[in-house]
Amino acid sequence: MRIVFVGTAPFAVPSLRALAAAGHEIPLVVTQPDRPGHRLKLTPPAVKVAAEGLGLPVFQPERIRHPEAAERIRESAPELVVVVAYGQIIPRAILEIPPRGVINVHASLLPRHRGAAPVAHAILAGDRVTGVTIMKMDEQLDHGPVLAYSEEVEIGPREDAAALTARLAEIGARALVDVVERLDQITPREQDHTSATTAPKLSREEGELAGDLPAEEIDRRVRAYQPWPGVTLPWRGERVKVLRGRVEDGRYVPEVVQRPGQRPRSVDG
Repeated sequence: MRIVFVGTAPFAVPSLRALAAAGHEIPLVVTQPDRPGHRLKLTPPAVKVAAEGLGLPVFQPERIRHPEAAERIRESAPELVVVVAYGQIIPRAILEIPPRGVINVHASLLPRHRGAAPVAHAILAGDRVTGVTIMKMDEQLDHGPVLAYSEEVEIGPREDAAALTARLAEIGARALVDVVERLDQITPREQDHTSATTAPKLSREEGELAGDLPAEEIDRRVRAYQPWPGVTLPWRGERVKVLRGRVEDGRYVPEVVQRPGQRPRSVDG
C-alpha cells in the first residue's frame, strides 16, 4: 500500500520501520522540524533519523495546518496516512486526502488516557494494565473509531514511562502492520465516549515535588516523569533529581539521584 507516514517521537520509529519492512511504499515521511537540544544544538527528531536511514524523503513543516503541508501530502498520492506520536492535531484538509483514511497508533486502551501523555498518565493513575489502540482519526483528539486493540500489557511495579513506552512502541508497530494488511476487512467500532479520560501534556513544574507527599505518590511520579520532566525532591538538605527509587516501610527511598551539573549516581538508603 502507498502510505504517507506522519510522526516525530521515538515511539513512532518502530512503526515506520515495520511498515517499510512489510513492503509498503512510503513516498513521504512528515515530521516536526529540528529543535534545539543539548547546548542549543539543532537536533533532528527520531523519525527523521530513522527515515533518512531507510532512504525515505522527509518533509518538516513548522505547522501541519499550513496549506503547503496538505499540498505536499496530496502530491504524494497516498492511499493511507499513518500518524504516530506526531505532536500536532491533524486538520480536516489532511484527513480528507487519502481514500482509505488516516489511522493512528495510540499508546493506551482508548477511550482511557486520550491526549499527549498516555503512558505517563497510566502510571500516575496506578493502572495495572495498558496497551495500544489503532484508531481511525477524526477532527477530535483521540476520538475516532477503533480499528483494533493490542493485547493488554501489564505495567511492572517498578517500570518507568521510558521503559513502558519502548515496549508499547514495538507492540504498536506489530499491531499497525496487522491492521494495514486487514484494513478492508475491519469494521471500525465507536469508542465509549462516556468513559473517556484525558492525558494532557506534562509540564516541567509537575516534577517539582514536596517531600511530604505519600510515598506511593512520589514513586508513581518518579516513574511517570521519566525521561521528562523528571522529578526533583528535597534529599539530605538539598534538592536533587531522583531517577529511580523504591517504597520501603511507608517511605520513599531514592536509589539513583543527580545533583545539578553532575552525573547520576547510585546512593544507599
